[in-house]
Amino acid sequence: MATIRASCEKCGDVQLTTADVTVRMCVSNDEGEYRFECPDCADLVVRQAEQRTIDLLLAAGVEFITWALPAELFESHSGDPISHDDLIDFHSFLANDEALATQLQALGS
Repeated sequence: MATIRASCEKCGDVQLTTADVTVRMCVSNDEGEYRFECPDCADLVVRQAEQRTIDLLLAAGVEFITWALPAELFESHSGDPISHDDLIDFHSFLANDEALATQLQALGS
Protein backbone atom coordinates (compact mmCIF):
# COMPACT_ATOMS: atom_id res chain seq x y z
CA MET A 1 0.00 0.00 0.00
CA ALA A 2 1.41 3.38 -1.02
CA THR A 3 2.25 6.08 1.49
CA ILE A 4 0.89 9.54 0.76
CA ARG A 5 2.22 12.72 2.31
CA ALA A 6 -0.30 15.51 2.79
CA SER A 7 -0.66 18.60 4.90
CA CYS A 8 -3.10 19.42 7.69
CA GLU A 9 -3.60 23.09 8.58
CA LYS A 10 -3.24 22.33 12.30
CA CYS A 11 -0.66 19.55 12.30
CA GLY A 12 1.49 20.20 9.24
CA ASP A 13 2.75 17.27 7.17
CA VAL A 14 1.16 13.89 7.87
CA GLN A 15 1.66 10.40 6.46
CA LEU A 16 -1.38 8.61 5.04
CA THR A 17 -2.12 5.38 3.25
CA THR A 18 -4.25 5.03 0.14
CA ALA A 19 -7.09 3.80 2.36
CA ASP A 20 -7.03 7.12 4.25
CA VAL A 21 -7.61 9.32 1.19
CA THR A 22 -10.64 9.77 -1.06
CA VAL A 23 -10.73 11.61 -4.39
CA ARG A 24 -14.01 13.31 -5.35
CA MET A 25 -14.69 14.57 -8.87
CA CYS A 26 -17.66 16.69 -9.90
CA VAL A 27 -18.89 15.40 -13.27
CA SER A 28 -20.74 18.67 -13.91
CA ASN A 29 -17.66 20.89 -14.00
CA ASP A 30 -14.68 18.49 -13.80
CA GLU A 31 -13.43 20.01 -10.55
CA GLY A 32 -11.73 17.61 -8.20
CA GLU A 33 -10.62 17.39 -4.62
CA TYR A 34 -9.04 14.94 -2.24
CA ARG A 35 -9.99 14.52 1.37
CA PHE A 36 -8.73 12.72 4.42
CA GLU A 37 -9.11 12.65 8.17
CA CYS A 38 -5.95 13.91 9.80
CA PRO A 39 -4.41 11.03 11.76
CA ASP A 40 -3.17 13.44 14.45
CA CYS A 41 -6.10 15.80 15.16
CA ALA A 42 -8.96 13.89 13.41
CA ASP A 43 -10.07 16.99 11.45
CA LEU A 44 -11.48 16.43 7.98
CA VAL A 45 -9.10 18.01 5.48
CA VAL A 46 -10.37 18.82 1.98
CA ARG A 47 -8.07 20.15 -0.74
CA GLN A 48 -8.84 21.21 -4.30
CA ALA A 49 -6.75 19.18 -6.72
CA GLU A 50 -5.59 19.59 -10.28
CA GLN A 51 -6.05 16.72 -12.71
CA ARG A 52 -2.37 15.72 -12.41
CA THR A 53 -2.69 15.27 -8.63
CA ILE A 54 -5.92 13.32 -9.06
CA ASP A 55 -4.30 11.04 -11.62
CA LEU A 56 -1.37 10.33 -9.26
CA LEU A 57 -3.68 9.53 -6.35
CA LEU A 58 -5.84 7.26 -8.48
CA ALA A 59 -2.77 5.46 -9.82
CA ALA A 60 -1.76 4.83 -6.20
CA GLY A 61 -5.14 3.16 -5.55
CA VAL A 62 -7.09 5.86 -3.72
CA GLU A 63 -10.89 5.52 -3.61
CA PHE A 64 -12.66 7.55 -6.33
CA ILE A 65 -16.14 9.08 -5.96
CA THR A 66 -18.04 11.12 -8.51
CA TRP A 67 -20.89 13.52 -7.84
CA ALA A 68 -22.92 16.07 -9.79
CA LEU A 69 -24.18 19.57 -9.10
CA PRO A 70 -27.96 19.71 -8.49
CA ALA A 71 -29.96 20.10 -11.70
CA GLU A 72 -31.72 23.12 -10.20
CA LEU A 73 -28.52 25.14 -10.64
CA PHE A 74 -28.90 24.85 -14.41
CA GLU A 75 -32.58 25.84 -14.59
CA SER A 76 -33.47 29.18 -16.10
CA HIS A 77 -35.40 31.52 -13.85
CA SER A 78 -37.53 34.50 -14.75
CA GLY A 79 -38.94 37.28 -12.62
CA ASP A 80 -37.67 38.81 -9.46
CA PRO A 81 -36.28 36.61 -6.70
CA ILE A 82 -38.52 35.88 -3.73
CA SER A 83 -38.13 38.61 -1.13
CA HIS A 84 -38.43 38.51 2.63
CA ASP A 85 -41.80 40.29 2.31
CA ASP A 86 -43.00 37.58 -0.11
CA LEU A 87 -42.17 34.93 2.49
CA ILE A 88 -44.05 36.80 5.21
CA ASP A 89 -47.09 37.18 2.91
CA PHE A 90 -46.98 33.47 2.08
CA HIS A 91 -46.70 32.54 5.74
CA SER A 92 -49.71 34.72 6.55
CA PHE A 93 -51.67 33.13 3.70
CA LEU A 94 -50.91 29.61 4.94
CA ALA A 95 -51.97 30.58 8.46
CA ASN A 96 -55.39 31.75 7.20
CA ASP A 97 -57.39 28.52 6.95
CA GLU A 98 -60.35 30.15 5.19
CA ALA A 99 -58.25 31.80 2.47
CA LEU A 100 -56.26 28.59 1.96
CA ALA A 101 -59.43 26.46 1.66
CA THR A 102 -60.91 28.92 -0.83
CA GLN A 103 -57.76 28.83 -2.97
CA LEU A 104 -57.54 25.03 -2.85
CA GLN A 105 -61.19 24.75 -3.91
CA ALA A 106 -60.55 27.12 -6.84
CA LEU A 107 -57.61 24.99 -7.94
CA GLY A 108 -59.67 21.80 -7.71
CA SER A 109 -62.50 23.00 -9.96
